[in-house]
Amino acid sequence: MADRDVRIPLHAGPPARPVIAGNWKMNKGPSEARDFCGQFADAYEPHSDRSVLLFPPTIAFVTVADALAGRRDIRLGVQDVHWEEQGAFTGAISAPMARDAGAEFALVGHSERRHVFGETEEETGLKVAAVFEAGLLPVLCVGETIEERRAGKVEAVILRQLEAGLSGLSGARIAGVMIAYEPVWAIGTGETATPDDAAAAHGTLRTWLQERVPAAAIPILYGGSVKPDNATDLLAASDVDGLLVGGASLDPVSFAQIAAS
Repeated sequence: MADRDVRIPLHAGPPARPVIAGNWKMNKGPSEARDFCGQFADAYEPHSDRSVLLFPPTIAFVTVADALAGRRDIRLGVQDVHWEEQGAFTGAISAPMARDAGAEFALVGHSERRHVFGETEEETGLKVAAVFEAGLLPVLCVGETIEERRAGKVEAVILRQLEAGLSGLSGARIAGVMIAYEPVWAIGTGETATPDDAAAAHGTLRTWLQERVPAAAIPILYGGSVKPDNATDLLAASDVDGLLVGGASLDPVSFAQIAAS
């Protein structure tokens, strides 16, 4: 895909840090999503010193966009896209379709896409490029399995995934991504990387990025069993610019507590 000038996202500009993102995964249809939005809007007052992102399932995306239309402090993304703009890909959505629906962001390479659906590193690179081409901002997810961690391969794995995901981008576009470090062993397991674990992995990613672009401009989020009681400590860790929250983002009160951390 040709590296054309980056289009300006719908609401323009990178998110303020810290970035608190909620990935609902395959949870909440339109009715539940509408109820969540009402409760969350009541529980969470706008904060100008941070950004809140929500990634609802595709079937509930427009409902969430409508329900939160008055809350410009809450920005929306999709959980996945196909790298083609259109075609015979039953069940998939394209990045231009996501933008047309009101998305600003797209998750790419989440561990469940990699390990459950078999997404390859080449495909993550194609998706990141397609997201930029549509004028959205990609959130590229990287992370190691427990076997890879025990084998001392954390740095090798996350840098390989990072390089593959950004392989189709120029330096100018690399500077516009967000990265999410999500150790696979900590996703939905109740196990959480310590702040020191997160800082070490984020430092590795930041160093690689710094060799190519002004890496301070790139938010790096931590994801993996984030809860209200560990969010503050994780956010205080070195090079942690935000959180990608899974299960705890499904409860509006818990997510409001994390967002206000």
